Amino acid sequence: MSVAKNKKKNKPSFSFKDERIPGLWGLFFLFLAFYCFLAFASYLFTWQDDQDAVLKFSVGLLLDSDAEIANILGRLGAITSNFFFYFLFGLPSFALCYVFFLIGRQLIIKRPLSRLSEKMFSLMIQVLFFSILLAFLFQGFSFPMGGGFGTIVSDWLVRFLGQLGTFLLFLFIGVSRFLWYLNPPLVGQPLPDLMRQIRLNLFKREKFSEDAFGLGEMKDKDLVEITAAMPIVSEPFAEPVLPGTQLALEVGRDLFLDPVVQPKKMDQGTAFLELENQPAAVTPETLKESFIAGAGLSEAIGENMDHTEPYDPTLDLSSFEQPILQLLYDYAEQQVEIDREELETHKDQIIETLLHYKIEITKIRATVGPTVTLYEIIPAPGVRISKIKNLEDDIALSLSALGIRIIAPIPGKGTIGIEVPNKKKQMVSMKEVLASDKFKRAKMDLPIALGKTISNEVFVVDLAKMPHLLMAGATGQGKSVGINSILMSLLYKKHPSQVKLVLIDPKKVELFPYSQLEHHFLAFLPNQDEPIITDTAKVIYTLNSLCIEMDNRYDLLKKASVRNIREYNEKFVQRKLNPLKGHRFLPFIVLVIDEFADLIMTAGKEVEIPIGRLAQLARAVGIHLIIATQRPSVNIITGVIKANFPARIAYKVTSKIDSRTILDTGGAEQLIGRGDMLLSVGGEMVRLQGAFIDTPEVEKVIEFISAQQGYPEPYFLPEFQGDDPENARADLKYTDLDDMLEDAARLIVSNKQGSTSMIQRRLRLGYNRAGRIMDQLQSLGIVGAADGSKPREVLIYDEQELERYLADLRSKK
Repeated sequence: MSVAKNKKKNKPSFSFKDERIPGLWGLFFLFLAFYCFLAFASYLFTWQDDQDAVLKFSVGLLLDSDAEIANILGRLGAITSNFFFYFLFGLPSFALCYVFFLIGRQLIIKRPLSRLSEKMFSLMIQVLFFSILLAFLFQGFSFPMGGGFGTIVSDWLVRFLGQLGTFLLFLFIGVSRFLWYLNPPLVGQPLPDLMRQIRLNLFKREKFSEDAFGLGEMKDKDLVEITAAMPIVSEPFAEPVLPGTQLALEVGRDLFLDPVVQPKKMDQGTAFLELENQPAAVTPETLKESFIAGAGLSEAIGENMDHTEPYDPTLDLSSFEQPILQLLYDYAEQQVEIDREELETHKDQIIETLLHYKIEITKIRATVGPTVTLYEIIPAPGVRISKIKNLEDDIALSLSALGIRIIAPIPGKGTIGIEVPNKKKQMVSMKEVLASDKFKRAKMDLPIALGKTISNEVFVVDLAKMPHLLMAGATGQGKSVGINSILMSLLYKKHPSQVKLVLIDPKKVELFPYSQLEHHFLAFLPNQDEPIITDTAKVIYTLNSLCIEMDNRYDLLKKASVRNIREYNEKFVQRKLNPLKGHRFLPFIVLVIDEFADLIMTAGKEVEIPIGRLAQLARAVGIHLIIATQRPSVNIITGVIKANFPARIAYKVTSKIDSRTILDTGGAEQLIGRGDMLLSVGGEMVRLQGAFIDTPEVEKVIEFISAQQGYPEPYFLPEFQGDDPENARADLKYTDLDDMLEDAARLIVSNKQGSTSMIQRRLRLGYNRAGRIMDQLQSLGIVGAADGSKPREVLIYDEQELERYLADLRSKK
């Protein structure tokens, strides 16, 4: 009897509250949208063949008729399309297919239909309007362009207002809709700026709306509903725990929530971010010291002829709008929750492993992070910390987990930490990080949001205080995504007048999308073809150009009697520095090198020396370096680099040696990849889960910025000529050449290879003179540049051609 009852109780029953019902309705509406689209499209070509039969038999056509129907979907398709086209709205009926599609999609992704109400209302208004408009424009046309509804209303308007009055009414409605939708400035804008502003408004309203992606921001109401739905107390092994919650785990079997730390609600703040470091008001005493010349910008001079206001560097691009958060995905449907059963299981396994080695603990606490959970244990008195540290591999074996990391002890706490990767990992989106209050309210010169800590808190740090950052790790572990997250942080927070980017990309593909920001955020050499530096020779010139820029800035600081860029810019903003004497507002410059190892291998000291200079001296003048490499070896990350890059990020590496090369300690080999990182800054080590941003998101942000008005010219770095053979050849005279140069040239061309040692040996010359001759041969274009220990490339292979070249050279002496 009891078995029969149980079978009856367990029998599945139908319920309208079943979570599968909305999905089925969603599929139905998607099918309906596709069906109507096919019927309507077929109607455009078959309406003349089917109209007589449909109007004559009407509904009876469905039951019994010998009439032949041309519509691709048969009788039902002909009746449906004729009803919407002939009796209702005409061509605008196609919009109903889109309406059905939106409803179906909303039901499938389990979003409330109420979010579509505003869009549905707008669509229906447009259907009615265009139905009437088409009926008015195509009066007497055989095809029902505006349908029966449009024809009736159009005829009434013509009788009431007349043909001209009706036309003017439609014209007024169209212009009003245009102004309301795009909101262009009506006066004071030249045509190119007007079109650019219209395009920007179009991006903001349509292309980057949340409905365009099918991904909406989570509203506060939804958060409240989710919070309310969470049980406060539940049975063990069943209660879900949000990431970031701190749990006190008893050494026994019981498990309970620690009320000290509660889950924090995600802040989905507004998309527009405030500018940092706005200057303070200027006192009358300060104004007496300001110069009449002012700041030198046309807008500033036009609006501030008497210079009674502080100089605003953003006036040249006063209409610039920072990117909106809707450009980024929130990955809301990819969020996961941590099951308490997993925490309980790990706790028991940790305790059991330690007891097996006769190590007792008095307390254990868990902090759940996005991808890693930190178990903090307090050992019993008398237990040596080194004993626990040596059990790292044994604990990893007992937990069957990859990436166990033991912190013994945790700095600032009297506990030992055991970091265990979660079985279900949470993706940290860039949108979530940038929307946080911590980032939006950050009062920093160069705020960068790297991701979330192990306690699920957004981690924001000031690059200007690091002051340089070294990023290293194995291939595919998140370095490029990390660089993109840093650049996105700056683009979302700063104005183009406040920061400039120098991007070096030897791989030629990673940073290429940023080339569209040429007139906004990028800085490069005047004679450079592409704003993103990829050629090794251009890299050397760019680095040396930055050294010149650094020296020039130090000269300006010396003249201004200040010690750093912040003090200098404050003085300039308060109009205490005269632009006629060379003073200017100094933006921060961030140099990003995506693959440093490739540059070291091809250029060596020519790259390392200027980088060493910049790393040692450039921080005070606002030049900061970010270097990334996938080869963390000692010949790439040299002592000069390590000494001047106190802030370092290590992604997953293959060995402890690589971890020590990057961080001077182990740990990076225990990371789990996919953005999991260790940040060493200021003597502290922080484990972070990097914020993820995909390439399409980056491209949307760049497109949003590039659509706006930029500066007339890019920000050019100082020119650097270097030892360019073309320039040296133009200045070199025949009388300056060595007497043995022609003999050396003939020797090299005849042997088809060039080396200083061969000239020295065959012509019986000293090494210095042979080297000087080789430099002159390179300047004349006879041999190529040096390539390590390899022989130089011979650029003239024919001896007759060489003789003609030398004769021409002698004729010009």
